[in-house]
Amino acid sequence: MTEFFGSVWWLLVSLGILVTFHEFGHYWVARRCGVRVLRFSVGFGKPLWTRVGKDGTEYVLAMLPLGGYVKMLDDRETEVAPQDRHQSFNAKPVGQRIAIVAAGPIANLLLCIALMWLMFVIGKPDYAPVMGPAQGIAASAGFQPGDRLLAVGDRETRTLTEAGIALSNAAMDRQSTAVRVRTAAGDEVMRVLPLDRADVAVSEQNPFRDLGLSLSDPAVVGTVQPDGAAAGRLQPGDRIVAVGGQPILTYFELGDAVQVAARSGEPLALQIERGGRSAVVEVDPRMADVQGQPRWLLGITGAARPQDAVLRFGPLQAVPEALSQTYQMASDVMRMLGRMVTGQASLQNISGPITIARVANGSASLGPAWFLNFLAILSLSLCIMNLLPIPVLDGGHLLYYLIELVKGSPVGERALMAGQYVGLVFLAGLMGLAFYNDLFRPSF
Repeated sequence: MTEFFGSVWWLLVSLGILVTFHEFGHYWVARRCGVRVLRFSVGFGKPLWTRVGKDGTEYVLAMLPLGGYVKMLDDRETEVAPQDRHQSFNAKPVGQRIAIVAAGPIANLLLCIALMWLMFVIGKPDYAPVMGPAQGIAASAGFQPGDRLLAVGDRETRTLTEAGIALSNAAMDRQSTAVRVRTAAGDEVMRVLPLDRADVAVSEQNPFRDLGLSLSDPAVVGTVQPDGAAAGRLQPGDRIVAVGGQPILTYFELGDAVQVAARSGEPLALQIERGGRSAVVEVDPRMADVQGQPRWLLGITGAARPQDAVLRFGPLQAVPEALSQTYQMASDVMRMLGRMVTGQASLQNISGPITIARVANGSASLGPAWFLNFLAILSLSLCIMNLLPIPVLDGGHLLYYLIELVKGSPVGERALMAGQYVGLVFLAGLMGLAFYNDLFRPSF
């Protein structure tokens, strides 16, 4: 139940922040344009808290936190006294109405940039994109243990997360993709993934698995069994760099190296690094049955992989980094929308509040930088979704005002009503699909 309540809490925090900034954008520009704001509500339904400000605006915190709204004086909705009509929203020039409506998505865009800046200043811990043993497509492309992914296509991959996003995009585009890597020997080479082949199937959810790429976990000792072969010889934190003179790059390679070296019947000479110093210790492995197969064991477990790639910049350097990252994320979101329309990407990528709550909770558990990154992505997604030309959304209203600019008169009431119905039906279908995906999306 802790995970459930944590998910609910972080969902409320996330939506509360994003909705407040979005609606404040509308509110702030409306006030600057001389429009009277009657109500500023975070959430829908029954008010839980209300307060009337000195400016006459009623500030409300409502029961359902899945959105919010700014109610402005408008003589299409209520009777407005002649002396107050100049404060009515619909009495303002079309340029000011466009500015007021666009201010909500713009506020979310600015919030995204600010969150990304703060994330970079704090420092987002991640893993270096260093690969372990390759299989399948990756093995055919020549990937080797110790390869560090430097770029996928023309996109640099400084961390494992960036590499995963780049590989996922390449998989959806189904194009032959060049991957620049630095080998364990320090050489930079190109590996080509034939993602355009008809017999190659790579999902956007887990490209590493489908490509046959494994992660490189260093051969670092996590625990030593008290009665195991390595007791008293190895210690937690020891890094094994060679077995019997054979170099070891990953924990995955350690097991096979032990099986080969133990055939001699002699104690194994393990070259290790401990406290910054190199040493050689001898361990006599013991035979045991592992899942029905005889195996030579050292009696150790591997340590958790350290987060060895931290994206951290100074306050000034973080500004262009935040702008660049926001642009890259916006490009990814727009391309994903295009792929879903054309069928290149699955509609399972559409998520509802249940998935958002789980991701919010998971991000918060990883630390403040990861939660800021999650909020930034969500804020940018809210910005882009609201700008889509769908009636009832901000983008739909902007479309009406652009038509008004061109034709010189407002869109007719019948067209407005028809658009509202179409927009509501579309949003209802989208929400239904999102809830369906939340409940029945397969695990990857």
